[in-house]
Amino acid sequence: MSPPRSGQRFAVLVSLALVLVAVAAALFLVQGVDRQLQDVIGTYDTRLQAREVSIGLAEAESGQRGYVLTQNDEYLATYRNATRDIEQDLAGLSALVADDASKAAQVASIGEEIRAKTAEMDHSIGLVAANRPSQARSLVETGMGMRLMDDVRGSLARFIANEDAQLLARNEAIERSRRWLVAAVLSALAGAAILAFSLFNRSQQQVTALSRSQSELKDQNESLEARVSERTQALAEATAHAERERERVEALLQDTNHRIGNSLATVSSLLGLQLMRSDSAEVRAALEAARSRVHAVASAHRRLRLGGDLETTQADEFLTAVLEDLETGATDIGDVTLVGEVEPIVIGARDATTLGIVVGELVTNAMKHAFPDGRSGNIIVRLQRNTEGVATLVVLDNGIGVPDKQDLGEGGLGSVIIRQLAQQFGGAPLYERRAEGGLAVTVALPELAAAGA
Repeated sequence: MSPPRSGQRFAVLVSLALVLVAVAAALFLVQGVDRQLQDVIGTYDTRLQAREVSIGLAEAESGQRGYVLTQNDEYLATYRNATRDIEQDLAGLSALVADDASKAAQVASIGEEIRAKTAEMDHSIGLVAANRPSQARSLVETGMGMRLMDDVRGSLARFIANEDAQLLARNEAIERSRRWLVAAVLSALAGAAILAFSLFNRSQQQVTALSRSQSELKDQNESLEARVSERTQALAEATAHAERERERVEALLQDTNHRIGNSLATVSSLLGLQLMRSDSAEVRAALEAARSRVHAVASAHRRLRLGGDLETTQADEFLTAVLEDLETGATDIGDVTLVGEVEPIVIGARDATTLGIVVGELVTNAMKHAFPDGRSGNIIVRLQRNTEGVATLVVLDNGIGVPDKQDLGEGGLGSVIIRQLAQQFGGAPLYERRAEGGLAVTVALPELAAAGA
């Protein structure tokens, strides 16, 4: 057998080097997928903790406003619990971003804004405790608290958006690396195949050496196929793990909403028990109003079903379920039918719960005041885009309407709640008497449409 030529030896070495490059690129690709999974999980945990802070702050503000307006100690207890939970949630958020100095500074800044808001709410509660409720209400009506709340919400929104942007940037970088690595693997394998074919053609005269080379090449190919199969299986397992983690996060979010709904339903039941034990008509009316509102909030949380992105939901599915709960829970009225005409608008999860509360307030007011003495009728709830593309909520009824001498929209706490929640979407309620009888309430929601987009 003639000795192998130097060109053949060089070709063999290059082929082996290309195979090693392909294997190294495959290993690096698997490691990149693992890092991406860890980034996704960390981002979801941080986002969830930030949302917990936002929810706690909203509950604290609700308790503060309720206490200032009603001097009811239950609202004060809600406020105290919420402020305590906010500090715990802030501590958890700080622990999650402790390794990132920029994020830690951002969280610290958000904490200062929240403490400023809490100080403002403590001041108004202190005025009520000092028997100066009118000054406390004046302080609330100045709008300073709402501006502080908007600043905190804006900071939290920017923090969450920054998390999204960083995750997107990391994903794009990993995707580019993945494409280059796949191209490298394919190029290396193609180069190895080309060199092997060249060796085959140039070794035709060396039959014995060719046979030996083919045998060795076959062994190498089998080994390579086994290793590629192992890496492919590892990649499949990593992908399955990522899917399981996504499903776990989705289940946790759904379970959180369900638990919140159940907790609020328990509060509603306790209010109902207290209502039955009260002899004062005024107290019973206040407890019934509070019970209805808590029930509406509980329904909004229980009925919230997130989409695949864990961020949004379908308005038609969500509001239809909320209307079913409202109709089922209305046992002390006549034959009143609820009709929902809702477009399939994609909205954010946080906006969905707020929208559910607005719908619950409007429908409950219509059921309570538009159909006295067991009178039958219809209530129509519409959520559609107008000609300018702005999402608009309309609630119509064919009840007894509002007397001419009474100002439209000048009601009790329900009207205040509707007006304040509508402002979160950049709109305001418009009350109109219907010519055929009943009342129509229209609320334009421009910022809800922006969220849906």
